[in-house]
Amino acid sequence: MMRIVEEIPEELRSEVDAALAWLAAEQGRRFELTGVVDPELAERAAGSVHDLTLIVCDGDLCLREQLRVRPDGAGFQFSRADAAREDPPATLDPLPGVRTGWLDGVLARHAFVVLVFYRGFW
Repeated sequence: MMRIVEEIPEELRSEVDAALAWLAAEQGRRFELTGVVDPELAERAAGSVHDLTLIVCDGDLCLREQLRVRPDGAGFQFSRADAAREDPPATLDPLPGVRTGWLDGVLARHAFVVLVFYRGFW
């Protein structure tokens, strides 16, 4: 079973910060980290090529980003992991509180809102 943590382990701080910067540059968005999936896998693979899975949000858009990390002398190189485009499991929904106030804000701008739930996707 996968484990999602909200707090970045100190051993992964620089790697996760670099990954967020890479995602921002690649997608032109400023993401906020809301979770790290199975951080112990990345911790154990420190210094070698491994996958890093992050749950990131930009406003009401939340994504699961699975990256391939290649440590190099100056930092890290990132690319998309092979499984990055598979359907994310529903257990990777954004953590509670990520969208606090979102519905109130949308209702303030529109007469009504239609919410569609499909297989746990967000």
